[in-house]
Amino acid sequence: MSAVEAAGIFHRARGRTLDAFSAEEEREWKGPFYFIQGADPQFGLMKAWSVGDCDRGGDEWGQEIRLTEQAIQAINKLNPKPKFFVLCGDLIHAMPGMPWRKEQTEDLQRVLKNVDREIPLVFVSGNHDIGNVPTAESIAEFCQTWGDDYFSFWVGGVLFLVLNSQFFYDASRCPALKQAQDQWLDEQLSIAGERKCQHAIVFQHIPLFLQSIDEEDDYFNLSKSVRQEMADKLTEAGIKAVFSGHYHRNAGGIYQDLDMVVSSAIGCQLGKDTHGLRVVVVTTEKIVHRYYSLDELSEKGIEDDLMNLMKND
Repeated sequence: MSAVEAAGIFHRARGRTLDAFSAEEEREWKGPFYFIQGADPQFGLMKAWSVGDCDRGGDEWGQEIRLTEQAIQAINKLNPKPKFFVLCGDLIHAMPGMPWRKEQTEDLQRVLKNVDREIPLVFVSGNHDIGNVPTAESIAEFCQTWGDDYFSFWVGGVLFLVLNSQFFYDASRCPALKQAQDQWLDEQLSIAGERKCQHAIVFQHIPLFLQSIDEEDDYFNLSKSVRQEMADKLTEAGIKAVFSGHYHRNAGGIYQDLDMVVSSAIGCQLGKDTHGLRVVVVTTEKIVHRYYSLDELSEKGIEDDLMNLMKND
């Protein structure tokens, strides 16, 4: 793939926005639509998990290639087409500086370039993409490969915010970069808070919480103090939903009017869910979502009740 081709697919998030959509044209509500959320293709984890060596065991990722190909085939068959396909982090398994990182990235991009060109890709950074404790260098590498690590965009009157959740987890090695996102986020939330959008929705890798705002701290959620501050800030601005991954299981809960949605993985499952994708329908009043196994979505498509939401709104 040429550099120009790659830029047109993988580098659309630039200058803190997504060039797939014109902010001027997309600020007005135009009626219901839907998008697809996926998370954690994480090329290499299935082998690493099976051999019990998550650091260095991910030297094969054929299963993840096949699953991601199946996901793309299912998405490409959908009619009408989704407005976009967002991947909520952990695109590959190899952490910065670890073996197989380059090869996993190349294989994932080779597979993803088969997504219908009329369905823009939106990339969210995960801990395996930039490191559990990110650095300026690891974030710069992500941006060179996948586009900006945080940005906003408008689709049909809805404001979408993509966040780098590693800054909320541990920004000790890049405090200035966290501060920059914090300041930018406050500016974006002020727009949402003025209700100049039909809805406002956040994408990030690490969930604020898995089931409840007051649950105990865990590897898979943000710490209590951080999550409470973030949840209050988001709800105050009128954010309706946060979509995340990281947990490799379906989970989630409600805090005030905020729907915290945790989607299982395209790749390795750590619970009882199946490899899958989430269909998210945005109507005038609400945001309705449902998780589909890859087999279900491939064979049956989107169910009539969700499709009817887009017709009857």
